[in-house]
Amino acid sequence: MFAADTYHLFAKYMRITWRMPMWTLFGLAQPLIWLLIFSDLFSGMAELQGWPTTSYANFFLPGVMVMTVLFGSAWAGVSLLREINFGMVDKMMVTPIHRGSVLFSRVLHSAATVMIQCVVLLAVAFVMGLDLNVSPAQLVAGLVAVWTLGIGFAALSNGIAIVLRREEPLVVVGNFLTLPLMFFSSAMMPVKYMPEWIQWCAVVNPINYAVEAARTMLVGKGDWAVYGQGFAVVLAFAAVTFAWANFTFMRSRA
Repeated sequence: MFAADTYHLFAKYMRITWRMPMWTLFGLAQPLIWLLIFSDLFSGMAELQGWPTTSYANFFLPGVMVMTVLFGSAWAGVSLLREINFGMVDKMMVTPIHRGSVLFSRVLHSAATVMIQCVVLLAVAFVMGLDLNVSPAQLVAGLVAVWTLGIGFAALSNGIAIVLRREEPLVVVGNFLTLPLMFFSSAMMPVKYMPEWIQWCAVVNPINYAVEAARTMLVGKGDWAVYGQGFAVVLAFAAVTFAWANFTFMRSRA
């Protein structure tokens, strides 16, 4: 059964992660550095007329969370490649396990891991005194948008890994995608302050919609219309990337 098989595989991967918690905590080092240094470095930008939040740190927090998901999910396919190369996937394929659960459990695990990091970032932001929205519904909604983006990019990474079949080009592709997508979004700067050609890039960038959806819920005015538009785009992106990754995986195992 798909749901049961996905649950058991997901639980297995999470147990492996809990046995090596330092890897998850180590992944927090860079986002925390970004949050602390960039918030101080660009603090004066919050004085610009029309700046959307009370401080640059408040504005940047959702961007840091999305960047954490982006960099954490971009290389999710590496672990799948290792299991393929060591023959673990072939062994699972000869059991009665539902084939779709093999990929879906890995995608969920990758998204769950980066979400743990995002929750820690929120806790650090609270300690720093950032103006977070305290509404449980808004906090959950913001995290759901970020989590959905994590599913989309984890699926994309796994799909690319299946196509390339090697770790080195997967890392190159991950690096090539992450930085442009990050800078072509409002993670670090409001879209209205960007050059016009970058604004057009932001229109088709799913990361930009995830940032805007998370920002309005976590530190903004809680605009559900903005959130709904952003979440719909991110959800569509996740659905398309997973459908493609699952098709690629099924075809490679045929």
